[in-house]
Amino acid sequence: VESSLNIVNSEVKYKAEVAKSLGELPQVECVASQIGQVIVNFLVNAAQAIEDRGVIEISTGCEDERVWISVRDTGHGVEPQHLRHIFEPFFTTKPVGKGTGLGLSLSYGIIRRHNGDITVDSTPGEGTCFTVWLPIVQSVESKNAA
Repeated sequence: VESSLNIVNSEVKYKAEVAKSLGELPQVECVASQIGQVIVNFLVNAAQAIEDRGVIEISTGCEDERVWISVRDTGHGVEPQHLRHIFEPFFTTKPVGKGTGLGLSLSYGIIRRHNGDITVDSTPGEGTCFTVWLPIVQSVESKNAA
């Protein structure tokens, strides 16, 4: 989380105050650079969703045999009719020239390859929260497939 914040610092610092609530996490079997890319994508999208100045909250925790990472913003939110499409390649709600529609699609693929999941909660005019859920230990089958 910290390295992802460092990567996007120049884009985020002018748009939002970053609030962190980082819980104690165990070691997670994952490709850290790929999970970092997912967090970077969420942070960049959050900053771009904020019109003037807002807040981006990052929190982490552990529940059962999984860890979670949430990125919540006070941006414009996602319209309900768009929510089911946001992980599709090339789908974007951004103006032409502002996005390729690949960030969330790539993020979804990374998380699925880690046997994880992404949940999205969004309210137009209030903001969006993306939460990544990852198993702490990968199954034997998924290790053999990698």
